[in-house]
Amino acid sequence: MSQKILLNQKEVSIILHRLACQLIENHLDFKNTVLIGIQPRGAQLATRLKQILTEEYNVNDVLLGFLDITFFRDDFRRGETLEANKTQINFLVENKKVIFVDDVLYTGRSINAALTAIQSFGRPSEVELLVLIDRRFSRHLPIQPDYRGRQVDAINNEKVVVKWSETAGEDSVELITI
Repeated sequence: MSQKILLNQKEVSIILHRLACQLIENHLDFKNTVLIGIQPRGAQLATRLKQILTEEYNVNDVLLGFLDITFFRDDFRRGETLEANKTQINFLVENKKVIFVDDVLYTGRSINAALTAIQSFGRPSEVELLVLIDRRFSRHLPIQPDYRGRQVDAINNEKVVVKWSETAGEDSVELITI
């Protein structure tokens, strides 16, 4: 097994700020826009983006929620036991612009599950996708991000691992060959 650093702490910070600026360009004051972190790994990224938007760019009233997609996945009943996370959406998404946030876009199946799961909270007027890493050669479904931090060419025996300072001591993205 080998590993390669794709993004170091400084590069992750630059990308997060760029993504925040792109969100501001397209959504201005976030009056009708909500961020939804896809549990578990998209929650940290969404939290970080909200923090940057509010603290560094003075964007107030950013609504942030976390969506668990475990029971909406198409592989839910296939062998391995999945552990559910907590959905925390304390607002309706009816007629709002929803931005799904996830760390890595791989096959597209998680986003497909999120599109189904969000319907329980209302019908969004629009849905966008923001990902830190876009693995472009592994898609099973025709899903593409609206905002991407970095595009990575990874094959099936490679895994992209995103590490956050809150849980791993520093922000980084690694490519691990299995």
